[in-house]
Amino acid sequence: MRAICLEQSVPSPVLIERDLPIPQPGPGEVLIRVAAAGVTPTELAWYPTTHTPAGQPRLNAVPGHEFSGKVAAVGENVTAFTVGQAVYGMSDWFADGATAEYCLTQPGSIAPKPANLTHAEAATVPIGALTAWQGLFSKAKLKAGERVLIHGGAGAVGIYAIQMARQAGAQVITTASARSADFLHELGAQKVIDYHTERFEDAAGTVEVIFDGVGGETLQRSWGLLGASGRLVTIAADSEGTADERTKAAFFIVEPHQQQLQEIAAMLDAGTLKSFVDAVLPLAEAPQAYLGKATRQHGRGKVVIDCSR
Repeated sequence: MRAICLEQSVPSPVLIERDLPIPQPGPGEVLIRVAAAGVTPTELAWYPTTHTPAGQPRLNAVPGHEFSGKVAAVGENVTAFTVGQAVYGMSDWFADGATAEYCLTQPGSIAPKPANLTHAEAATVPIGALTAWQGLFSKAKLKAGERVLIHGGAGAVGIYAIQMARQAGAQVITTASARSADFLHELGAQKVIDYHTERFEDAAGTVEVIFDGVGGETLQRSWGLLGASGRLVTIAADSEGTADERTKAAFFIVEPHQQQLQEIAAMLDAGTLKSFVDAVLPLAEAPQAYLGKATRQHGRGKVVIDCSR
């Protein structure tokens, strides 16, 4: 099969196309014929991309851990999915990903593909939508009527966080650039703070929940906005190794979750949740996409790799 591999990560990432053996599913595994894979450029620097679970250097990893495609084969004891079924979902961070013609995953990490979405549209969903769901509801326990501040509203996670928070009955405030304001209002944000010209501390007021997708100084400036029962969650990579106990408690990494994927698919099919594709590129152009050299068409949503061409 054709696959894109990370040949080296330092001093700068180098991605090349290789011919690899098609992986075979072991017990409890599912082999996916990948139709489309979502691109998360920062993944090239993530620990699981460059290291094994035991901490050893990992070479020639295949990136891309969200996908849409069809079940090509199932291992022993897999009964929930059948060959030929259209599915979408994630693969394990330490496993080879989906920027290839085939990938392996676990049954609990996938769900039937949203029927009303193309494979390219579905491939943009799993990481962003699951992160938003788990941050807002599993971790922050967001409730109807609460005020939530979402940092990075125009990002791959923020666009889902805005939609989900608004549908949950929250009052949604977000930070973004002014050029994204109309788009984010359409998604459900009631107030968009231009971080170039406004201090969000002055414009947002007290909130019950903060969903941080930015980190750094933005995160540190956010604590003072929380009320007595306020909750903050962050997905910013610079928070992972922090010594600050508050930030440690706030940080989380998304996990695959089949039931949540099923509920997200139902929302997408009902039209109450929307996905956004920025550009679709063939597999051979995946290196440019990961290195930020691909031409973006819309300036919102994700770049997707069409693994069938």
